[in-house]
Amino acid sequence: MISPSTAPSQAQSGLPSRTLLGLTALTLIALPILTTLYLALGAGTSIWPHLLRTVLPGSIRDTLLLMLGVGALTLIAGTSCAWLITMYRFPGRDLLDRLLVLPLAMPTYITAYAYVELLDYAGPVQRAARALFGTTSPRDSWFPDIRSLGGAIFVMAAVLYPYVYLSARASFVQQSICVLEVARTLGRTSLGAFWSVALPLARPALAAGVALALMEAMGDLGAVQYLGVQTLSASIASTWLQRGSLGGAAQIALVALLFIVALYFIERSARGNGRIAATTGRVRPIPFAELRGARGWIALALCSLPVLTGFIIPAALLVEHAVRNVTEAATPAFWRAAWHSVALSGVAALTCTALGLALAFARRAAPDRLAATAVRLAGLGYAIPGTVLALGLLIPLAAFDNRLDALMRSLFGISTGLLISGTLVILVIAYTIRFLTVSLGALDAGFDRLSPNLDAASRTLGETAASTLRRVHLPLLVPPLGAATLLVFVDCMKELPATILLRPFNFDTLATHVYSYAALEQFDRAAPGALAIVLVGLVPILLLHNAIAGGRAGR
Repeated sequence: MISPSTAPSQAQSGLPSRTLLGLTALTLIALPILTTLYLALGAGTSIWPHLLRTVLPGSIRDTLLLMLGVGALTLIAGTSCAWLITMYRFPGRDLLDRLLVLPLAMPTYITAYAYVELLDYAGPVQRAARALFGTTSPRDSWFPDIRSLGGAIFVMAAVLYPYVYLSARASFVQQSICVLEVARTLGRTSLGAFWSVALPLARPALAAGVALALMEAMGDLGAVQYLGVQTLSASIASTWLQRGSLGGAAQIALVALLFIVALYFIERSARGNGRIAATTGRVRPIPFAELRGARGWIALALCSLPVLTGFIIPAALLVEHAVRNVTEAATPAFWRAAWHSVALSGVAALTCTALGLALAFARRAAPDRLAATAVRLAGLGYAIPGTVLALGLLIPLAAFDNRLDALMRSLFGISTGLLISGTLVILVIAYTIRFLTVSLGALDAGFDRLSPNLDAASRTLGETAASTLRRVHLPLLVPPLGAATLLVFVDCMKELPATILLRPFNFDTLATHVYSYAALEQFDRAAPGALAIVLVGLVPILLLHNAIAGGRAGR
């Protein structure tokens, strides 16, 4: 047992480190937000009248319509597929259960490039349609334009619906069969039980899934630029890089941050304040209902459509182009970009995992308001669009580099150059802010599975908090640590907006390598790099699906 005289000293010795850790996390999250506010509201940069008259109306309209369209389609597709897969048996059900999550491995910009290649005026689909109907003029073509707001909604919904599918699937799997059976005994049909019982119980999970999809849609840059949609994220990049107006970009970024705050409160309101818990630890397996004949084939078609549009069609096109351009994968530029992606993503993943582990352990070992606030605000990083993140980091870090260089010149006559803003350090910082919540979520879940009695027993044997983490927790947290590192690694491999805006000169990753070829309308040469990104992303997606599909309550 720890004596009263030693307990305070141990707690006190850990206080400065926990305080420093919490302040570091809060500073990382707050820096891009505060910088954006400072630049947007600072004197001499106010061009609000011009923005309100020219840029913002169209950008806000396109952003709102994009979010509404993506939200509606992902909610419908994700929820309906999750309910059919969870409650019914039909032909191909087990295979579709795994295939439905695969679109998450396809970055939105790669899917956009693939569908433009396939559906554009010069693509094979429209060529076949013109030959079939004898159309010769573009003005006579009835085919919808993929480079449009509708095309962007279609592409993003096809890729992002698994966020809702996974959330809804986890919720439906965890729901009590007894509740649904009671609804049936009270005269509800299967569809009626879904609308009146299962769907309201799944509302928090659905709200979280839709919110994730909307954050991704709002922060996207590569797909919306390629499809000609001027969202707030695209307007920030064009105002900053093409028009050279840093103040204008910051003011558009401020509007984007207001969208994020509004989305956060809407999501919290949609979740509601109620809590739902099972009253027993005994859980019966889900009694699947058989769908035979035409009903089974209709269910198969409904669940196959999202997989076809979100993964199989673009992936097949990628494979075809990659095979025809396999020599592109042997070029020095490709392997250099691949090495840059792996090395940079690896460093960022380890950094995110280490910081996430420290925050999760600090909250467990000695929960205080600072640690709880840091953990809660860490989720904001994922919501900040990459363009806003880049703008909010580059300016203060470049100013720090310049002041340090001036100080070293005046004191020692040595030029330090750009130590942070001109190197890969700023990219690692951006990735850490963006994906800290990913690692933190995995590690928090891991810590929650460890009994507090382990900590108490360790301390009674004379172990400190640090040695308890090293000798007790870490061996038990190997799976969550691996999952956190892998998930962040894949997210960093796919990240495009922050990488484009913050990368050092002449530094390419696979994402920017693909983006550069697509900007030159050379999608065939971009295919090997795009396929490599997709293949890397498949592993954690399938592991995540297995964890959710096998996560029946009571097991």
